Amino acid sequence: MGLGFIIGVFGVLILFHAAYSTIQYRGLLKIMEEEFSGPPMNVVLELLLGFVLCIWAALTVPGNFLSIHPDSEENRYVETIYIFNSQCFIKMKLLLMWNSMA
Repeated sequence: MGLGFIIGVFGVLILFHAAYSTIQYRGLLKIMEEEFSGPPMNVVLELLLGFVLCIWAALTVPGNFLSIHPDSEENRYVETIYIFNSQCFIKMKLLLMWNSMA
């Protein structure tokens, strides 16, 4: 587990804590019979911090990007092509056989 993964877990925990704090705040407002106009500022800042940490972890944990150019050697992993007998493929075979007989 790298640093990015740990920061991502920490970000998710911060988001859960912000959600729990908002639920508690709404419950307190119901007891005091006041209307909910929005979460407190500390919860909003907690949400932003958790969001930033989760986004940073999502961008750093997966690794390096691969090239999308068709001539690149990085994306030459497939050596064989598999053809699955889906309904569309079977219908295409039948249509080709029908046209060849006519």
